[in-house]
Amino acid sequence: QVQLVESGGGLVQAGASLRLSCAASGRTIINYPMAWFRQTPGKEREFVATISESGKATYYADSVKGRFAITRDNAKNTVYLQLNNLKPEDTAVYYCATTRNTYITGPPYNAGMWDYWGQGTQVTVSS
Repeated sequence: QVQLVESGGGLVQAGASLRLSCAASGRTIINYPMAWFRQTPGKEREFVATISESGKATYYADSVKGRFAITRDNAKNTVYLQLNNLKPEDTAVYYCATTRNTYITGPPYNAGMWDYWGQGTQVTVSS
């Protein structure tokens, strides 16, 4: 069983930056793709970014492309999401996710494709 714990969220002004972390335990994240999603009340969980097991391939939602960056440190069993030039519409609970399988095909990278989730970290961006 994999446990994922996100951290790094907070309240910031528009234009600011944050770095979210997702620490995994119970299983190494080596050989497994990782992803970040976000969700606001009343809406479905939205794909943000994914990174391959090696870290060589990444894919982003159009809404965050050029502003967010997903990276991983397999030695620390941790995945990161750097959020730059934040906008009020980025306000959401951010979740990291991984899979039982060593591969995942996409896009699209829907929430139903991922098996393990963290509890989320709140990001609030004021205008």
